[in-house]
Amino acid sequence: MRFDDDARLDTSEVGDVRGRVPGGRATVGGGIAGLVALVLGLLFGVGPEQLGLSSGEEEPAVTASSQAEVARACRRGSDADAREDCRIVAVVNSVQDYWRAEFRRRQGRYADARTVLFTGRVATACGAATSAVGPFYCPGDRQVYLDLGFFGDLRDRFGATGGPFAQAYVVAHEYGHHVQNLTGVLGRAQDGRQGAGSAAVRVELQADCYAGVWARHATTTPDGTTGRPLLTELTEADILDGLDAAAAVGDDRIQQRHQGRVTPDTWTHGSAGQRQAWFRQGFRTGDTARCDTFR
Repeated sequence: MRFDDDARLDTSEVGDVRGRVPGGRATVGGGIAGLVALVLGLLFGVGPEQLGLSSGEEEPAVTASSQAEVARACRRGSDADAREDCRIVAVVNSVQDYWRAEFRRRQGRYADARTVLFTGRVATACGAATSAVGPFYCPGDRQVYLDLGFFGDLRDRFGATGGPFAQAYVVAHEYGHHVQNLTGVLGRAQDGRQGAGSAAVRVELQADCYAGVWARHATTTPDGTTGRPLLTELTEADILDGLDAAAAVGDDRIQQRHQGRVTPDTWTHGSAGQRQAWFRQGFRTGDTARCDTFR
């Protein structure tokens, strides 16, 4: 996975509040409690309000100094190849470039969503959360929240092989939730039901499919735009890393690892096989219309 060395990165799409702790008390601690919250966050996946983590704290503002730090470090594609935070900037840019073009093609209008990098804990419009919740999308403020330490957890606690594209898959999946929010699909998962055939699972699998669709188009120039694509190389090994990450956070894998048994009636994201299958569906077809997991 490589980016165009000379491409300019748009750091306005990523906020950086790392090192800043919002006021008030964190709602989830570390250790065993944190691990449990991480598992729950991966299972429920869209925002901390679903886990009962809301504490009424206000969303932290991204200060000029924190934004400037990312802007200074992440200028071009070569920085994305060298730095993890810059890679996230580049992936966010690429994912949103694709969705802007796709919405235009369908005579729609895409509304940008910012990714906020944080450490430890963060306050959002969906409530306060710690990094133990894992990456999540908050429909209340239309932002993706990400602690980069999650990628270490993905390898060490969930057995994924890791790699840059595993990170890109996670980001693209969360932006799939943003697309669902814009199209009205995301609300289907809010009925509180669980199980292999639940709306919650179908929403998550569709986000996996959308991540695959983006990957299919990531190395091409979106329709209606000029210049070269931001991402210039995506190998079969990269795709395998993405598939491995998708499987690692399958409900059956997580349940087997942490409770010693698989209970499909409590699934909220789908099995490892389902998550891989829908990512493959998106990548193989490159067509968002083939991501209708509700049919």
